[in-house]
Amino acid sequence: MLSTFRLPGRLARPAVSVPHASKRVPSRYAEFSTFRPVTMMAEGNQKFAIKNLFDVQGWTVVVTGGGTGIGLMITQAFANNGARVYITGRRAEVLETTAKEWGSKLLHPEGRIIPVTTDITDKSSIQNLAREVAKHEDHVDVLVNNAGIDGDTSTVEKGDESAEALQEQLWSEEMKMWEEVYRTNVMGHFFTTVAFLPLLSAATKRGAGHIGSVINISSMSGITRMSQHHIAYNTSKAAAIQLNTLLAQEMRRPGVKVRVNSIAPGIFPSEMTASDSNEKNKSTIPTDDSYGKKKGIPAGRPGGEEDMAQAALFLACNQYLYGQIVTVDGGYLLEHP
Repeated sequence: MLSTFRLPGRLARPAVSVPHASKRVPSRYAEFSTFRPVTMMAEGNQKFAIKNLFDVQGWTVVVTGGGTGIGLMITQAFANNGARVYITGRRAEVLETTAKEWGSKLLHPEGRIIPVTTDITDKSSIQNLAREVAKHEDHVDVLVNNAGIDGDTSTVEKGDESAEALQEQLWSEEMKMWEEVYRTNVMGHFFTTVAFLPLLSAATKRGAGHIGSVINISSMSGITRMSQHHIAYNTSKAAAIQLNTLLAQEMRRPGVKVRVNSIAPGIFPSEMTASDSNEKNKSTIPTDDSYGKKKGIPAGRPGGEEDMAQAALFLACNQYLYGQIVTVDGGYLLEHP
């Protein structure tokens, strides 16, 4: 039943008919009062629901180094929300453990964790990975280039003693170590992306402006001017950030249409920062109330699994992000620019 009322105000206004109106609308709000059926308003608001803003159900995702650390965090973020996630690494037993421990307890019934043993420093191994995924999938929505190594460390404080002391420390680093770090952290990311280009480009078949996405895991170590005692690693991560920019520029081309972005993590628990992982492939960084001050982290703690999961889902789902470096470091770079 329709009830009719006249909007208050100095000027006479035509009567407005509103379904089930029982209260007057103040004149200062009248210009915003557009009356539509409830179903239309609900549909307009529906897209803002979290489940729709970050909907990855049915997506195909590939995460290199997905068995432990940051890679596992990202794997769980996608798989628990309904994506099929192919995880890679050189250690088959680690991948199998992750698939068993975490893939069997996923929150979403469509989620999957699928292990594929791969060495991203070997082109033939990368190619076999892409072929294996292509046997089961006609496209890939997200490729996460996460696999990485840190290499050796050097006591750079020797430079406080003398040029000779620092020279001796740095000269002890092996070229082979530098090559291995670059081969994994830079070259591996490049060739893995290239191997998956056709599958990533094919993600556009989902329609509605959906575009395949590459997320390169770089590091705040590639941004800070501090060597953090591992010059080879920091240099490789700076190169990875530049690689991200170059890939974003080339993959945006109309014949490809793939978005490329990067997460630059701060200190997160992983085998790199905690030295090892437990029987479920999880790592822990011991902390106390002084941790933030000692490390120079305003957040006062290492990064958490949810922090990394949110960043990955953001880059994957926001179709308007191209060529960005998202630093998730708890404020570390504010203390160590």
